[in-house]
Amino acid sequence: MYSGRSHQDVEQQIVTIPELPDEISFAGEAVPLKYFDVRESLQREMTVITYWHSSLLLILQNDNRYGKEIKNILKQEGIPEDFYYLCIAESGLQPVSSSAGACGYWQFLSSTAKEYGLIVDSEVDERYNIDKSTRAAAAYFRKAYAELGSWTLAAASYNIGLSNVKYRKTIQHQNNYYDMQFPEETGRYLFRALAFKTIMSDPQKYGYKVEKEQLYPELQYSEVKVNTPVENWSVFAARYNTNFKLLKMYNQWIKANYLTNKGRKTFVVRIPKEGTR
Repeated sequence: MYSGRSHQDVEQQIVTIPELPDEISFAGEAVPLKYFDVRESLQREMTVITYWHSSLLLILQNDNRYGKEIKNILKQEGIPEDFYYLCIAESGLQPVSSSAGACGYWQFLSSTAKEYGLIVDSEVDERYNIDKSTRAAAAYFRKAYAELGSWTLAAASYNIGLSNVKYRKTIQHQNNYYDMQFPEETGRYLFRALAFKTIMSDPQKYGYKVEKEQLYPELQYSEVKVNTPVENWSVFAARYNTNFKLLKMYNQWIKANYLTNKGRKTFVVRIPKEGTR
């Protein structure tokens, strides 16, 4: 419908190339911005993400909900906080799945998830459990760092595989991510995380003004341990004065409306606190 406003009345967006930081590091390892190829790689990702408006706004909102928890887990596991931005690069802090079968916040394949102790079946998929999947990712990063001796290469290996990074180190006679040739996706991978780190450290500088009350609040919950079958999660939820919709929102790892739990494993279920909806 015609609004009656002329094009002169509409505020025009000023599109500019986002400013690079004077210096930046990943996990304490300096990024060599003196090299043109490194600067251009970071510039590319910062430009893409800066103008990725709706998705970045949603990430900023979810950062307030999940960021503190994920960063705290990484710290507990001895992993530098900057790996949080890999999680954002992987999933945008969403419980998503890819066409290749990678799922959850850290985008684990089923086989890798099971290798790192996560349960993946038709009833439970712990790739969608923020606590457990973050600890599994941390275990991977520790192993990769121990074998590669570099946090940046450990990060790259999360995208392309540990054996692939080792092979490229050998044939290229290099031990530095920024000096190594990788396929495009891996070559962009770490720079994408660095771009998120830079922009999210000062969103307003890059044109994003989000008021505090517009951020998603942290989820408030209590925890209940379950080590028996659950005939019906909806009935279970009702016992705690909630519903299956909210129970599933707080426990994305639940994949069916029941739990057979033949192995009598213990699951920690987050129960929404009353009055926080």
